[in-house]
Amino acid sequence: MKVEHLGGCQCGALRYRIDAPLTDIAHCHCSICRRSSGGILTTWVTVPRQAFHWLRGTPKAFASSASCTRYFCGDCGAHLTLFTSLSPDTLDVTVATLDEPEQAAADRHIWVGSRLPWLRVDPHLPEENQEIIP
Repeated sequence: MKVEHLGGCQCGALRYRIDAPLTDIAHCHCSICRRSSGGILTTWVTVPRQAFHWLRGTPKAFASSASCTRYFCGDCGAHLTLFTSLSPDTLDVTVATLDEPEQAAADRHIWVGSRLPWLRVDPHLPEENQEIIP
């Protein structure tokens, strides 16, 4: 399995590298992700924090809740990462910003209690009403 993964924002001001396999991938249906991204859901890959490296640029930060800080490009607005103090050893990265997002298929749905009632994506995947943090 590939261990190095590259990604970045739309305008190229921010670039990053992940030095870990992409194994914990979830479609998030929470309303905060919808409002932060402007999308109907956000697909995240959770990686060890020490495996994530900014290669170019410095992201802007926004505290979207008491436990979560989201990082985005101050130029193009792309939403790239999320840190939660509930899981301090990991970082969530938006799959859509990977150079090869096809390498990161989701393995579950999280926060399905907030899912838009008309949305049907990957109905075969397991669902969690909230995210279960190990």
